[in-house]
Amino acid sequence: MSTDPLLKWRPEFPILEKCTYLISNSLGAMPRAVYDSLASYADTWSTLGVSAWGKAFADNPTWWELNGAVGDKIAPLMGAPVGTVLVHQNASIANSILFSALDFSDIRRNKVVITDMDFPSDVYVLRQWLSEHIHIHMVKTHDGITIDTDVLLDAIDDTTRLVSLSHVLFKSAYIMPAQEIVEKAHKVGAQVLLNGYHSIGIIPVDVAAMNVDFFIGGTLKWMCGGPGGVFMYVRPDLLSTLQPKVTGWFAHKQPFAFDIEHFDLREDTYRLMNGTPGIASLYAIQPGVDVLNQIGVDAIRAKSMHQTRRLIDIADELGYEVVSPRDDATRAGTVTVAPPNAYEVSRELIERGIIIDYREGAGIRIAPHFYNSDVEVEHTLHTIRDILDDGSWQRHQRHRDFVT
Repeated sequence: MSTDPLLKWRPEFPILEKCTYLISNSLGAMPRAVYDSLASYADTWSTLGVSAWGKAFADNPTWWELNGAVGDKIAPLMGAPVGTVLVHQNASIANSILFSALDFSDIRRNKVVITDMDFPSDVYVLRQWLSEHIHIHMVKTHDGITIDTDVLLDAIDDTTRLVSLSHVLFKSAYIMPAQEIVEKAHKVGAQVLLNGYHSIGIIPVDVAAMNVDFFIGGTLKWMCGGPGGVFMYVRPDLLSTLQPKVTGWFAHKQPFAFDIEHFDLREDTYRLMNGTPGIASLYAIQPGVDVLNQIGVDAIRAKSMHQTRRLIDIADELGYEVVSPRDDATRAGTVTVAPPNAYEVSRELIERGIIIDYREGAGIRIAPHFYNSDVEVEHTLHTIRDILDDGSWQRHQRHRDFVT
């Protein structure tokens, strides 16, 4: 790209002044505005105290309203209607709420379809919650990069209750064919839960158009919202059917009645709340979401395809294995490369100020975002070559306990 209008955002991300930050698939760079946002949280707390639950400065939402208000900011990034997105602390909590709300009592329909390329934490929760009630069918990758669509669709049959999958695979950045999966699941009477951690903020997502039943994503990565922000979408017509067992007073129609004998679930998205939310995180999330809404995901996607294609081209020139899809249409925002001694090379890259990460069984994940330059992308691959040529990777051979 001869001119890159998105680079005007670089000054808004302080860490870019200190290093080459190519790890937004793990933790997005912090927007400078988070300083002011968290200061606003502190000011509200110090000034209003407990009254902040029912009062706010200017047109800002009260703390009680804040979760829904932040959800409404996130909604346009995923094609969701206003009032359908809720924020939780992490994906394990969000998954637990959903799993606890679904009915698995029909032993004739108790299959849950997953893949061996899903993020392990999602599967941990699934097994701990439902192992006594379900049959897990794991579809395995044939190439370490993708999941065979035909094999996956064949696994979804009239014994399937739920299909629980990553929208984008975290090791390879392969974009799963969500529309086909949803259509097949609905055809046989099953529901679909997608984990969108690696899709929201880097590729266009439209949950309404794909008619997905449940969608969980996070602000941690491409959305530059930091830890503690996970959002949950439930298809509006399904909300009233859910009876979550993981719950709390925020989900109560009358939370301040303090009636220990009676509990009535709300009818809006707060039905899937539990206890008191992390208010500070709800402040920290917003600047990143605001930036993405201003830029637009289509512009981010166009730049991402250009830069990830450039990464693949240079890796090919240097003879490094690429462990990501080569088809632009099925590749999200990360390119995983597997040069010789990939772990040791990744450690040396980080010491040289090029921040990437390494995943066992895959390689070095390089994840440029809208604020990264083409020069940074090209320099990273050439530095891998230099590290292999000068032997500096050997300094890290005895230490394999480092995880980014």
